[in-house]
Formats: sequence, C-alpha cells, structure tokens
Amino acid sequence: MVRVGADIFHSIAGIQKNSLFLGTALTTSWLAVSATAVRAEINSSADEIALSELSVTGNGPAVERAGGPVIGYRATRSATATRTDTPLRDTPQSVQVVPRDLLVDQQDIRLSDALQNVSSVQPGGTIQGRSDTFIIRGFRTQTYAIDGVLLNQAGTFSSVTRDLADVERIEVLKGPASVLYGRGDPGGLINIVTRQPTLVPSGDINVQGGSFGFRRVQGSVSSAIEGVDGLAGRLSFAGQSDPTFRNVYGRDNSRTFVAPAFSWNPSPDTRVSFLGEFTRVDTQYDEGLVARNGRVPLDNIARYYGEPFSRYNGYANFGLLKVEHDLNANITLREVLNVQWGGFDFLATRATGLNNTRTLVTRRETAGYSTYAAVDSQSEVVAKFDLLGLRHTMLAGVEYTNGYRHSYTTQSTNFPSVNFLTPVPGATLVGLQLQGDLKQKNELNGLYVQDQIDLGLGLQLLVGIRYDTGTQFYFNRTPTSRTIPPEQQLSGTSPRVGLIYRPVDPLTLYASYTTSFKPQIANVLNVTTPPPETGEQYEVGSRLDLTPDLTLSMAAFRITRNNVAATDPNNAQFSVITGQQRSKGVEADLAGQILPGWKVIGGVSFLDARITKDTTFAVGNRLIGAPAFSGSIWSTYQFQEGFLLGWNVGAGITYVGRRAGDLNNSFSVGGYARLDAAVFYDVNDHARFSINLRNLTDRRYIEQPFDQFNNQPGAPFSVLATITARL
Repeated sequence: MVRVGADIFHSIAGIQKNSLFLGTALTTSWLAVSATAVRAEINSSADEIALSELSVTGNGPAVERAGGPVIGYRATRSATATRTDTPLRDTPQSVQVVPRDLLVDQQDIRLSDALQNVSSVQPGGTIQGRSDTFIIRGFRTQTYAIDGVLLNQAGTFSSVTRDLADVERIEVLKGPASVLYGRGDPGGLINIVTRQPTLVPSGDINVQGGSFGFRRVQGSVSSAIEGVDGLAGRLSFAGQSDPTFRNVYGRDNSRTFVAPAFSWNPSPDTRVSFLGEFTRVDTQYDEGLVARNGRVPLDNIARYYGEPFSRYNGYANFGLLKVEHDLNANITLREVLNVQWGGFDFLATRATGLNNTRTLVTRRETAGYSTYAAVDSQSEVVAKFDLLGLRHTMLAGVEYTNGYRHSYTTQSTNFPSVNFLTPVPGATLVGLQLQGDLKQKNELNGLYVQDQIDLGLGLQLLVGIRYDTGTQFYFNRTPTSRTIPPEQQLSGTSPRVGLIYRPVDPLTLYASYTTSFKPQIANVLNVTTPPPETGEQYEVGSRLDLTPDLTLSMAAFRITRNNVAATDPNNAQFSVITGQQRSKGVEADLAGQILPGWKVIGGVSFLDARITKDTTFAVGNRLIGAPAFSGSIWSTYQFQEGFLLGWNVGAGITYVGRRAGDLNNSFSVGGYARLDAAVFYDVNDHARFSINLRNLTDRRYIEQPFDQFNNQPGAPFSVLATITARL
C-alpha cells in the first residue's frame, strides 16, 4: 500500500511535469469555452434555453431518448438495432447498454473494461498492444461502429486503442447485424454513441494518477455558440501516459485524443450535427506472454520478450456529418456522410517459436507500415403510417461504402533468440527483407428496408432485408508471389425477422432470425478470391421489469459461422479459411436501481463455442478466448442522508472461466475471479474525488489470449485516484 500510494503521488505530480503543454492548452480551451458558456447563460432569457439531451414533461422525471444520456445504469431506448428511436423492449434481439454513469463510477480507461459489464463479451486480444478486439458470443470482432458507422472498412482492425472521453454510452447488439450495417461479424456489433453538444452550458475535467506511473487528463465542455441561433459546440479531449506493469524497459504508452462536435437546429424541422475525432498513440510493441507445455506460465507477468526499440505509432481520424429533416410529423429524411483515414508504423521483435528443449524463444525482427482511407454515405427515410389497420414504422436506406485505400507493407528477418524464463535484451538490429506488400480496397453498395409493425394484442413484428453488391481488390505481393489478381465481385443478402409478444406490461418475449455477410479481408496465402464469410443466428429471449427501475434480460441463441478465416498454423503472417464454427448458449443481464441510491449492473453467460466443420483444425475444438462460463456484477450505493451524505461506495466481481488459446487447443489459460472496489465523495454538484481499486486480491491471470505468442496478462492490484471538476 505504501508503494502504491507513492506511485499515485508521483503520478499526479508527474502530470504537471510531463504534460505541461497539454495541460496548459486544455485548461485554456476549458476557460475560453466556459467563459463563452457563462456569457451565453447570462444573456439568454429563460424561454430561449433549450434542453437538447433530456426532455422534461411538466414536473415529471427526465425522459430518455436513443443516443442521449442514460438515467442511472438502466437504458430504456436505443437506435443501434433498428436505426430508429425504439424502446429496448420493442427490439427482438439482445441489446445491452453501458451508460456514461457507469464509466464514471468505475473510471473505465479501456473499452475492454467497460464491456466486461456485458454478458457474453470478453476482451479478445490487443494485437501486440496496438488495438482493441473482443469476443462476442464466442466470435472475435476487430472493429466497432461510432454513431452507427463502422470503422476501417478495408482493414482488419482499428489502428488505435479507443478513448472514452467523448463517449455517452456503449451499446452491444448481440448476434448478426448485417441487415442494417452490411459487412459485419456474426457475434455482434459494438456501437459507441458519442456525447452531443448542448445549448445549456456544461463541462467536466478529470485529473488522474495511479499505480505504475499512470497519468491522465480528460475533459469535455459544451455550450451554445454566440452569433448563430440553435448552434452548440462540444470539445472533448484526453491525454494519458501509461508505463504499465509490464517490463518494457522504462518506455511508456501514450495517447492523445481530441473530439470537436457541433449541432445546429436552423429550424424546428431540421437538425445538423458534426463529429470529429483525432487520436494518436505511441506505445511499446508488446506481445505479452508465451505459452509452453499447454499453458502460459504466470510466475512473472512482467516478462517481456521484445527489445527496448520495439515501438508502435498509430493515428486515426474520423469525421461524421449528419443531416435530418422532418417533411412532416411522420416522415423524416436522413443523410450521413463519413470520412476516415489513418495508419501506423512499427519496428519490433516478434516471437516465432520455441527451440527443441523449449528453453529459448526464437524471434524475428519485423517492421511494418500501413495507411487506410474510406468514405461512407447513408441516405435514409423513416416513415410512420397506418396500413390495413396496422401501425408501421418503416426505414428504407441506401449505403455506399468505399474503402478505397488500404496498404500494409512488412519487412522481416531472423533475430537472436532469448531465454524463455529470463529474457535479456541487447541484440542489435539486423537488415530487413520484404515479407509482404498488401494492397486492398473494396466498394460496396447496400440497399435495405425494415418495417416495425404493431399487430395489436401485444404483438409486434419486425422484418428487414438488405442486399449488398460491389467489388474487392486484394493483392499481397511477396518475394514468391507477384501476379496481380483481378477484382473480386461481391454480393450478399441479409434478411432479419423478429416477433415480439408482450402478454403483460412488465414482460416482453421475443424470437428472431438474423444473418451476417462479410467480405473476406484476411490475408489468405495463395488464394486470390476467398469466399465471403456468412453467419446466421436463431435467438429467443425476454425482458422483465422487476421494478419500474430494474430490468432483467435473458436470451438463448445459436449462431453458425461459415467460411471462417483464422491464423495459418504454418505461417502466422497469413490466414486460412477454416470452414464452419458454431456458438450456442444462454445469458442474462441485470441493470437498474434496486432502492434509491443503490444501482446495479451485471450479467452471466453459459457458452459452447466450437469448430463444427474444418479441414485444418479438429472438429469439436473450442474457439479462442470463449469461456464456457463467465459473469460479472457491479453495484454502487449513494448514501441518502446523515453525516455520510455525499459519500458513495461501489464493488464488483468479474469471473471468467478457462479459455482455449488457439484453434488447435494446444494450450489453455485458466479461469480467474477479479474483485474491484471504489469509493467516491461528491463535495458538491461541481466536484468529486474518487479512489478506484482494481484486482484487490492481486490475482495473476491471462486476460486476453490471442495465440501461442500473444497472451496479455491482467494487471496486478492497482489504485487510480481521480479529481473531477464540473461546470
């Protein structure tokens, strides 16, 4: 505890020393925007102030809307599954929401930390510390959406780790989602909903320090912008430095993030919004621990097989313009334009195997450079009407996606080995040779239609279908392969149908069938036109309001995935099309308020995810990183009166069972239970001080298995101190 306390003290002090320029710039921005907000508040009359995030009717409570703030831990509405503002109880597919209140209470820094509050979702690997991947219902996904737009259409993963500074809520649509999103993984879709500008002045800023030298500054300010009626702006920002507990020779991992956002209502019927996100990361290239003899030794979780020069630099930029216009009370036109570009470069040593006595880790030196760019356009109309005595909400849309540039050049050569138990750095750089030069692009046109029909008698029907067509170019030039292949023609049809029955008001029952379609973007050796991946899911479920403020959701599902790409066991730089995989299971999620001040969120999952057809791997093998049982629960209590008024306490436990480390099932990583806690004190409406404790029992475990040479250990016992100021 003394060591940890000293770490926090030096970390907070280090913010001023190592982040002086950033802190000055952010503070200046904060003061400037805050001053403008205060002037706007003073100069505005009461009838000119419009609430844009929550609506209030009479003297009643605030009413939630899809995309806006969640009241407490329980969301009641979402647009992720339907692209319309729909109550979750009217959605025939599992959707779980992680609200901002929870992110603040847990002080979640990583997207993977936030998503461990959702059943059937596990962190799936960091791709050597470069990005976020997740296992949803047994299947890995390496991308996500921001405000309904998928990232990096032509690539295989995001080039940066996600920052949470501008996140309002994180929504997980479980199961295939191609009917609305086109290409996608069958396990589900993660949609990050960002914080919107407000005409009412608001703002918050955090200063954080924690164990192992962690430092972070984060903030967001919003207000009306003078001179233009209905125009509001928000600026979110973050900067952090994280040396971590890993033995990476004194090098740290840094990230900077800036997100300007604007909204404009030129008339009551027209809404315009813009979001920009700009992220930079500079991190140690870290593969984690290496498996040996069927397991990953945990005697030293800081063990590092790289070199001090192993570095990764990535950047990602995202711009989103959205325009909506109500033709009348029942018809809305919507246009969404998105552009995104980014890239990365790295120089590192990578583990390639073990020697015959399994005492040395063989390595290679690798360098890579990648860039990407893509555009996306969604044109939609939402119409509400009565037909044949039935109420309809119909969505029709056209999406054009062009991942017009994705290049990835790699060079590699053999590099000296290191001892498995006591790796010692110091080998000098050697000359590199071309390993691969990948050029890839895709262009897709999607047409989709969806109808939500109220059948009466407590019944609702949702039907939808999407057709995608386009081309894909994929060429990986290697020293032995230089023939340029032709463009590949792509097409896919993605239907969805769901039925909802509400026998009594607190209870909803549903059943659905959904499908997925995904162009093959894996690097398959000697295959120029790999078949697209497809998936289908059958799901039944229920939602029960145990009280007006507490909801229990349950689901049973079966997903089949065809034409699956996986790491080639003979050449880790390439992939193989493995055949068919299947995942089936049951899950339950609980979210809401038990009593005034007592909030809870949690989930539990039983999962059987295996290979069902294959020519490379054994049928029946378990899928990577998918535990048979997992669960989590987090609860906080805010004291309502007396001398403890203002104090809040929280605690939670996360359990993850044993997981396979590769499709060969040659090794597995053990299960673990991690205990976390928090205490925070609200000085008043404008200030909070919090202490978050993670892994109280100092448990050693593998958090994210990926393959034999990429297994990220979980952090040991750590403390994070946060000071928050609010406008």
